[in-house]
Amino acid sequence: MTLTDHIDTGMKHFMDWLSLSAALGSIMGWLPEIGAFLPIVWYGIKIYETDTIQKLLGRKGASDDYDLHD
Repeated sequence: MTLTDHIDTGMKHFMDWLSLSAALGSIMGWLPEIGAFLPIVWYGIKIYETDTIQKLLGRKGASDDYDLHD
């Protein structure tokens, strides 16, 4: 179970677009610097939850990739 499992897919997509908009707004100078912090946190959580990072951290092994039980 990941941190965002309880959030539905539509809300995740909305947060992705909102984060991207906030990041671009910060780069363009439309939002204050704090606006860049929220997308960094959101994308940090998403990156942390990827299978690759979880395997590197030893939290998800090769046995988790396949369901061997019928």
